[in-house]
Amino acid sequence: MMPMQSRSARRRANAIGAAIALAFAASAAAQQGDSDADLQRQLREEGARLNDLYRALDEQQRQLDANRRQIDEQRRRIDSLLQQMTGRGLAPPESAARAGAGALEPPPLQQAQAQSPQQQQQRPVGEAPPQAEQPPQAAQIFSEPTVLTRTGTVTLEPSLQYIHASNNRVALVGFTIIPAITIGLIDIREVSRDAWYAAITARWGFASRWDADIKVPYVYNSMTTLTRPLATPSVTDESFEADGQGLGDIEFGTRYQINAFRGDNMVYIGSLRVRAPTGTGPFEVDYSPVTNLQTKLATGSGFWGVEGGVQFVFPSDPAVFFGALNYQYNFERDVGNGFGTIKPGNVAQFNVGMGLALNEKASFSFGYQQSVVSSFEQKGPASPGKTISTTGTTILGTARFGLTYQVTPKTAVNFTLGIGVTKNTPDLELTVRVPISFF
Repeated sequence: MMPMQSRSARRRANAIGAAIALAFAASAAAQQGDSDADLQRQLREEGARLNDLYRALDEQQRQLDANRRQIDEQRRRIDSLLQQMTGRGLAPPESAARAGAGALEPPPLQQAQAQSPQQQQQRPVGEAPPQAEQPPQAAQIFSEPTVLTRTGTVTLEPSLQYIHASNNRVALVGFTIIPAITIGLIDIREVSRDAWYAAITARWGFASRWDADIKVPYVYNSMTTLTRPLATPSVTDESFEADGQGLGDIEFGTRYQINAFRGDNMVYIGSLRVRAPTGTGPFEVDYSPVTNLQTKLATGSGFWGVEGGVQFVFPSDPAVFFGALNYQYNFERDVGNGFGTIKPGNVAQFNVGMGLALNEKASFSFGYQQSVVSSFEQKGPASPGKTISTTGTTILGTARFGLTYQVTPKTAVNFTLGIGVTKNTPDLELTVRVPISFF
C-alpha cells in the first residue's frame, strides 16, 4: 500500500508542478516579451526545482514509512508488557524503562489508549491475591470457633458465662391402689440454679493448619430449693440454699485442619480434647442428713474425660455453614465417701449452624446443639443410704444465637445466647467472649 501511495503523490506533484511552470512561463512571456530561449531556460530551471521537490517528497515518505514501522513495533512491545503485567502485577518505572529501551515513545493517543480506564477494567491488571488458607470465620456460638488459629498467632480469650436452670421435681413414696390415687408421701420440690463461669482460654497456632488451646475456668454456683411435703400436717414451703465456688475443670485441646481450603470447598477439622478433674466433684461435697441435699455445690465433674470429633465449615457466599460431631468418654473411678465406683454417662453431641457477615466488622450466627447423655453406672458395694438411682438416657437441646463485632484488627467481642428446648436443658445461657490476638 505504501508504494502505491508514493506513486499517487508523485503524479499529483507532477501535475501541480507543470501547472505552476506553465503559469510562470506565460506570465513572463506576456509581461517581459522574452524570447523562446529565455522561456526554455526558465522551464529547465523549474523542472530542476520540481525534481528536487520529488526527491524531498520521496525522502519524507521513506521517513514516514520508517516511523510507522517503529510505531507498530512499539505497539507490539506495549501489548507484550501489558500481557506480562496481567499475570505478575505492574512493573516499577525502572523495569518498564529497561524493558522498552531502544523503542520510540508511543504517540499521545496510543499512550492514552494503553492506559485508558476502560481497557484497565476489561483486562485484570495486578497480581491476584494469595489464596486463603482458611475459610471465613462466622460468629462463634459453640464452645469452639469455626476456624483455626493462624500459624504463629497466640490468642487470649477471656470469657464470662451465665447459666440459669430451673425445674420441678415430684418424689412419690407410697403405693397405688387404683389409678390416680396414691397412699403415702408426696414430696414436691422446685429447684432453681444459677452458675457463673469466668474463664481464660489461650490458643496457639503452632504449625500449618494446626493449633492447641488450654482453658482455665473459675466457677461460682448457687442453688435454691423449695420443698413442700404433702400428706403431712405441714403446708409451709421450706427453702434450702447452697452455693460453691472455686477452680473448675481445666481443659486441654488440639485441632487439625484435615484438607486444604481452595476458596469454595468444604473444610474438615479434627479435634481432640481432654478434661482434667481439677474442680471439686459432686461426690466430694457434704450432704444434709435431713434434706439429703448438698450443703456445698460442686465446681467440676470429678472425672477425667476425653472428647474427639470432627468439624466442618462450608462457605457459600454470603453465608457460612458449619457444624460438628463429637463424642465424649468419661472414665470411671472410686469416688469414696461410701458411694463406691461411679461410671459417668458418655456424651454424643452434634451441632449445626449458619453465619452471615453483616458488614466488614459484624457477623451473625444461629444454630442448634443437641447432646445425648447415656445412663451412669454405680459399681461395687455402696454404704447404706449411698445407693444412687439410675436414670435413663438424657437429651439436651439448645438453640443458639451469636453476634461478633471486630473492634480492632486484633480484638473482637462475641455475644452468645442459648435457649433450652428440652426439659433437662438449662433455660438460659449468656456468654461474652473477647478474643485478643498477638502476632
